[in-house]
Parts: sequence; C-alpha cells; structure tokens
Amino acid sequence: MDISVVVPLYNEEESLNELFNWIDRVMKKNNFSYEVIFVDDGSTDSSWQVVETLKSQSPNVRGVKFRRNYGKSPALHCGFREAEGDVVITMDADLQDSPDEIPELYRMIVSDGYDMVSGWKQKRYDPLSKTIPTKIFNATARKVSGIKNLHDFNCGLKAYRKNVVKNIKVYGEMHRYIPYLAKNAGFDKIGEKVVQHQARKYGKTKFGLSRFAGYLDLLTLWFLSRFGVKPMHFFGILGSLMFFLGIVAVIIVGISKLYRMHHGLPYRLVTDSPYFFISLTAMIIGTQFFLTGFLGELISRHSPDRDSYQIEEKI
Repeated sequence: MDISVVVPLYNEEESLNELFNWIDRVMKKNNFSYEVIFVDDGSTDSSWQVVETLKSQSPNVRGVKFRRNYGKSPALHCGFREAEGDVVITMDADLQDSPDEIPELYRMIVSDGYDMVSGWKQKRYDPLSKTIPTKIFNATARKVSGIKNLHDFNCGLKAYRKNVVKNIKVYGEMHRYIPYLAKNAGFDKIGEKVVQHQARKYGKTKFGLSRFAGYLDLLTLWFLSRFGVKPMHFFGILGSLMFFLGIVAVIIVGISKLYRMHHGLPYRLVTDSPYFFISLTAMIIGTQFFLTGFLGELISRHSPDRDSYQIEEKI
C-alpha cells in the first residue's frame, strides 16, 4: 500500500464526508493505493456513525473508536499502530488541512529521501489568541530541539516514512513534538513544506488552555533525550555541586562566628531577614516538585500500561 492517512477526530461530524471525498479524489487522480484511518477520540456527536457509513461505501476506510476522550496524541499513537502504508500522512479532520498537498508530501518522502516532512502554514486563518502563542511555541521548540529548519512543529499535516511511526511513541501531549521524537529516535532527515491553511468551515476550534502546558512537555522531552538513560549524570552533578557549595558556606559561616566569638565581637545569624528563609524554602520545595515530576515521567515512560487505551470498536 502506498499511503495511510491517519485522521484523529473529536466531534467533527459535519466535515468527515467532505474530507474523505476530497482525499479519495486526490488518491484516484494520482493512482495511489491507500487507506484512511479515522480515529474517533470519544466523540459525543454522530462522528462514528458517519465513519461507519463511509466504511459501507468504501473499502479504503478504517476506523478506531475510543471509549472516552484521551487526546490527540493517543489517537495518533493508535492510528500509527494500525497504519500499513509505505508513507503515513496525518491531517486534522476539520478541513483546515488540504488533501491536495498529499502527492508532493509523498514525493518528498519517496523521491527526496526524507524521513518525515512537516507542513508549514505560512499564512494562517486562526485568531490572534492562537497564532501568537503558536509563534512563541515554535521559536522555543526550534531552540530546544535543535531542528532549525522547521517553522511549524504543531502543524497537523505531516508525512512520515513507515518505519518512523513504528519506532516512535506519541503519548501525553507529545504530538506537538513529533519532529523532536523522530530526531531522538535517529530519524534526523526532517524536511518542511509550505502548505495551504484553510479557514475552519464547520464547528469550533478545540484550542484550550492545555496548549500552554506544552512547555512542560518540551522541558520533559529535553530532559528525557539528554538524561533519560542516565539521569544521575544531571542530578548527581547538580546535587554534588549544591552539596559542595553548602559545605563551603557552612565552613565560612562557622569560621566567621568562631573568629567573632574569640575576639569578643558581636555576631548573629547569616541574615535576620525572613525573606531570605522564605526564598530558600520556596527554592527547595520547587526543586522537589520538579524532581518528583521528572521521576514520575521516568516511571510512566517505562510503564507497560502507558499506551493502553480503551477501544470500543474497530472497523
């Protein structure tokens, strides 16, 4: 099979027929053998009934239905697991990604030898409340990941060589950082293509405040890529440095007090300001919270149940 198109969806009943017919026209025009895998992330509307109807009309349709809403990353993970095409294309179900981009994305993977190609919505039709955070997010992601040639990490329209999606695990909210995941897995030939962005035709955006928590995922991914195998290389060195500085500070304070006591000079604690101790306590608690989160992430990363999702039905 040439192409698998993975479409995660949540309450997109109005757009699914139009999206599949558009994909079908493009595939037939270019003589591609293909499948479209709709992953219903616990929709509460009639999205799944639309997928079932499409399946009855076309053998190229497959579907996975979650029992409840898990998020986009789990939907992509299960779609990748089901995909059989040599090239895997992902796109959103809201018609803001154009299926007309598929032939060129396929060519860039097959002919140009890219491991993955990410779309770049150079001209966007999103509100400022979405575009401004997106620009800040992409600038930060480029800096942290070292992938300098990508302008739009979170574009839903991407193409992958099959062995890429079979060797990365997308969980939590990591769908925003799939290029970084691919790079960490050794697939570092990553390209970009300017793609057409279309205004939303049906429904409303699923954008929410959870997007702003993406920086925590980026920080986690950076730590896992740098220190996930040997976390003591980071925490051991940092802890040893802090312990050494603490010992030096105690010795200096102790010598200073002994000197003042010996010469009959007045002495006191390091400081009599309560703000110093409040700041010190806050730093200690913040460090403990961070370490707890990092250790929890390490445990979750190796949990056998991490990628287990309740699937209600497959077609």
